[in-house]
Amino acid sequence: MKESRFNANGQQPEQTEEVINHEGKPWNWMLFPFSSVRVGQESILAASVGYGVYEINEFGEWNKLGVGMPENATVNRLQLHSGVLHACTSEGLYVFDEEEWVDTGLAVPCSQYRLLGGTGYAATEYGLWAEISGEWQKFACPEKRVYDFMNLPQYLVVAHESGISLYDRFMDEWAEFELNRAVTSLSVFRGYLIGASDKGELLVGDKRGRFDRIRFSGKFIFSVVSIGIDTYVCTDHGLFRLSQIQSHFSLLSVKLGVPVTDVELHDGRLYMATLFQGIQYLDI
Repeated sequence: MKESRFNANGQQPEQTEEVINHEGKPWNWMLFPFSSVRVGQESILAASVGYGVYEINEFGEWNKLGVGMPENATVNRLQLHSGVLHACTSEGLYVFDEEEWVDTGLAVPCSQYRLLGGTGYAATEYGLWAEISGEWQKFACPEKRVYDFMNLPQYLVVAHESGISLYDRFMDEWAEFELNRAVTSLSVFRGYLIGASDKGELLVGDKRGRFDRIRFSGKFIFSVVSIGIDTYVCTDHGLFRLSQIQSHFSLLSVKLGVPVTDVELHDGRLYMATLFQGIQYLDI
């Protein structure tokens, strides 16, 4: 595994391969607190907390994608579907079209967006919404602040301010799991429904309707992200890969020493959004 990074003083360590832009700065020189990273065909797209969305081209040059985005907007997540970039922000959901941000019509604080079966869904402060016939409509959990959601063959899973709601399509029923904490991120690991809580815990479903809360040596978990067969855990102590031996869950280190908030895999390279050290990558 080859790591690429820059020291705090901006000097490049030995035996690293980095792109330097035309101003002599490393490609990841901006040290805003980043919340999300996505990789397109020709550029890296990164969202910062309070500083907007940036594009990093193949020459390491940074370009702020600011036209049309409210100045006071906080970008929570970026999503890239079929080359179309969406930004989930504190001012609503925006789509990047013809070099500017366009309001999608969903003008409530948004935490997540996904395209499922050709229909767009958004997690908002006022429940889960769906874009039906070009109009946004409340779809589920209207009284909850929704942070994430996931579509499984039998279930729709919604993570919100007080736990998890699960819709069983076969039974046409909702099940409510009140966990006394907000669930901010969702994934599946080896058949287990897992999530991250606002307390920094890993939540693991036991497949019998209960959830275990797991803490790892003082680490605060920001999010869980499944990529292929691997599930990554983004924490304030670095990036880890989730592992299981029998019934015991553990974290295997991937990148230590820097708070990682989001991760994306593209062409064998793992890109990481960090709080204090820009956008970094590892070749795996």
